[in-house]
Amino acid sequence: MGFTAQQTLDYLQSLYEKKLTTYPRTDSRYLTSDMADSLPVLVNVTAKAMPFAAGVPISCDPGQVINDSKVSDHHAIIPTKGIRDTDLASLPAGERSLLSLIAARLLCAVGQPHAFAETSVSMECAGYKFKAKGRAVLHSGWKELDGRYRETLKNKPEADREKEEKSLPLLEEGQELEVISASVKEGKTSPPGHFTEDTLLSAMETAGAGEMPEDAERKGLGTPATRAGILEKLIKVGFVERKKVKKAVHLIPTQEGTALITILPEQIQSPSMTAEWEHQLKEIEKGKTEPEAFLAQIAAMLKELSRSREVVENADALFPASRENVGKCPRCGGPVVEIKKGFVCDNRSCGFAIWKESRFFTAKKKKLTPELASALLKDGRAKLPGCYSEKTGKTYDAVVVLADDGGQYVNFKLEFEGGKGK
Repeated sequence: MGFTAQQTLDYLQSLYEKKLTTYPRTDSRYLTSDMADSLPVLVNVTAKAMPFAAGVPISCDPGQVINDSKVSDHHAIIPTKGIRDTDLASLPAGERSLLSLIAARLLCAVGQPHAFAETSVSMECAGYKFKAKGRAVLHSGWKELDGRYRETLKNKPEADREKEEKSLPLLEEGQELEVISASVKEGKTSPPGHFTEDTLLSAMETAGAGEMPEDAERKGLGTPATRAGILEKLIKVGFVERKKVKKAVHLIPTQEGTALITILPEQIQSPSMTAEWEHQLKEIEKGKTEPEAFLAQIAAMLKELSRSREVVENADALFPASRENVGKCPRCGGPVVEIKKGFVCDNRSCGFAIWKESRFFTAKKKKLTPELASALLKDGRAKLPGCYSEKTGKTYDAVVVLADDGGQYVNFKLEFEGGKGK
C-alpha cells in the first residue's frame, strides 16, 4: 500500500474513532475466548461488506484465532459490526485500504485450510543425487479470498513462491528417465537486505527477546503505540532516511546515524537493555517493582559509563560542525539547518522539518531552495513564480505561505492577488 508506519497508525486511529475497527495499538494476532460466539456473525457481516468476498463461500472456525494466552492488553485488530451500516466508499482512500486489509486478514484467518498434495522425488545421475518437488492444490481454501483481495490492489505483491511451484508428472519408484540436458549454474549469496518499515517493526517486536524472562509480557523495543513514532523521529532528526528501491521503500542510516552508533557505548546500543527496561516498566505498572529502584539503576549505569568511557578517536570528523543556519524555528526558536533531505530544527527534540521532496513543491515543479526556506522562516511567506498546474499544464505566479500548526507534518498553502488562496 505504500503507507509509512505512522500513516498506518493514523488511519487506524481514525477508523477506531469511527467505530469501524477495534483498538489499533496492539501487536496481538489472536482473539479472546469470550469472542468465540459472536465471531461467526461478525465474519458474515464483514464478508457482505467487502466486494472481493462476493460469491465466495464463507466459513468461520473461531478455534483458529482464539488463544487467551497470547492476548495481553488488547486482542488483534478486527473490523466491527459498524461496517454494516457505513458507506465504505465515502471513507478516505487510506482508511478504506486499511479496512479492506483488516477484513481480508480476518476472513482468511478463520477460513478453510488451504490443502495441497506435495510430491518429493529423489533421483541419481552419474553418481550424484538430485531432488525435485512439486505440489498440486487440492482445495484452495482461504487462499481464494486472499487472491481476490490481492487483485484489488493497485501495486500487486510479487507472486507467491508456492504458486510458482509446478506439479510433477506421474512417476514410479525405480523408473529411469532420459537426461535431455544438464548445466551448472554459478551464483553468489546476497547480503542481507536493508530494512523496510514492516520488517523493522517486526524486528523491533522481538529485539532482545531471547535474553528476557520466559514470562515477560513486554519484549522487544517500544510498544505497538510507540514504534511508529520512534521511526518517524529517527527520520525527522536525520539519523535515518527513506530510500525507494524498485517497489520497496528501504530505511537507510544516514552519515549522522552511523556516526552516532560509532561513538555510543555498546551497552546503550544493545536492544536487550531497552527490552529489559520495557519489561521493568511493565513490572512497575503492576506494582511489582518500585520506580525509585528502577531510576537508581539507570543513574548508576550512567555514572559508570561516564567514569569508564574512553574518548573516540577522530570523533570530530564523524560530526561535521558546519551546517548552514537558514533561519529560526517557528516552534521552539532554535536554529533551522540544512541537511541532505531538507531543513530541520537543530533542536533534536523539536521535530520541525521542511522536506525538499515535499509533494507540495514537486507537484508544482518547484525546488525548495535555502533562499526559499529562509524567506518562509523569516516572514512566513514567499513569492513562488512559475508554478506548474497539473490540471491545465500551464504556469502561474503565487505566494506560498507556511501554515504550521505544530503537527507531525508542516503544511503550506497558496495565496494569489486579491487575497484568494488554496
